[in-house]
Amino acid sequence: MAGWLGRKGALLMNNLLALFAAILMWASFPTGLFELLIIGRFLIGMNTGIGLCVQPLYIGEAAPRHLRGAMVIGSSIFLTGGILTGQVMGLRELLGGEECWPFLLLSCGLPAIIQLLSLPWFPESPRFTLLDRGDEAKGIKALKRFHGPLRYHKELEDIQRENFALGGEKAKKPWELFADRSIRWQLIAVICLTMGQQLSGINAIYFYASYVFAETGIPPEKIPYVTLGTGMCECLTALTCGLLVESLGRRALILGGYCLMMLWCIILTISLTFQVYAWAPYLSMACIFAFILSFGLGPGGVTNILTTELFMQSSRPAAYTIAGSMSWLSFFAVGMLFPFVVKGLKQYCFIVFLLECSAVATFIFCVIPETKNKTFLEIKREFHKLNFRRAKEPDEESHERQQLCLEV
Repeated sequence: MAGWLGRKGALLMNNLLALFAAILMWASFPTGLFELLIIGRFLIGMNTGIGLCVQPLYIGEAAPRHLRGAMVIGSSIFLTGGILTGQVMGLRELLGGEECWPFLLLSCGLPAIIQLLSLPWFPESPRFTLLDRGDEAKGIKALKRFHGPLRYHKELEDIQRENFALGGEKAKKPWELFADRSIRWQLIAVICLTMGQQLSGINAIYFYASYVFAETGIPPEKIPYVTLGTGMCECLTALTCGLLVESLGRRALILGGYCLMMLWCIILTISLTFQVYAWAPYLSMACIFAFILSFGLGPGGVTNILTTELFMQSSRPAAYTIAGSMSWLSFFAVGMLFPFVVKGLKQYCFIVFLLECSAVATFIFCVIPETKNKTFLEIKREFHKLNFRRAKEPDEESHERQQLCLEV
């Protein structure tokens, strides 16, 4: 969709899908047809999947190099802000009551209306316009709008170098990426990162949160208010990640996040094992908030940035398709299998997530380079030795073209 309609066009069409889904969910109450609610929830899930792929793609291609990471994290900031807003509006005193919940479901159409009214005033992605559609006049005009009439030249030069390196290569389909040796390790990295993000244990933390809060003596009717703290933690860490990502870099944040999550998995396993002691529930509660903070500071925010930065223009939309598919499949697998894991391992289920976090952290340390303030050509050059380390004459023509672009 992002290749056919463009990044902006895909987002606009996605808003229409969100509006239709919101109307269906609201209509299920006055009509008494629960099937409308199911269809509406299915469509809003499609809307979320498309939005989480296309929005960072659009922002990442439009942003200047030195602000690319911070701007892509904007997606995570507003995502966590939306979760917190939903938690607040879902309280019984607001729209969470029996009579008001249809309006709570209808409210998901409000952001779609705002974007439908505002996004048409913004230009299409300059990289998409220049590299995919070959429209130089519109591309330069878009660059001037995004970067300013005095500062767009450097970004235009980067795009021209990338265009020369691509050699007229058209946008690839997702299945074509698996046969392309020049992006093999980038693709492996994105699959590992997106699956690792969902399998890191963050969903297990939310599963255990209500139980831990109840063990500390919080009345059941007050637990939804305490749960707001988890949403506030996510917002806080997304904002912090956005502030730090251009100074500390991607590797430091994502590695630090996974290492801290490993630590909290160990402590949480211990505290849940000794839950009979008076101090244990409070330690468990502290670990829950610390785990959420660590997740938001690293994997929650940086994964989308790396999906944008590890690929050239022709491969990026397909890479987002694969990354989004793997992310949602992993999320589905956790939802289906985690109850059985808890039933079998009980509190020791966090040992599984400890092993997963350590494996992903090791992979990041060994494979993924620092991408801060680098062009897409420079990042691809970092992976060249990994992709062709066993070949005697690896993709010589393409490599020479990229080398020439970097030396110009």
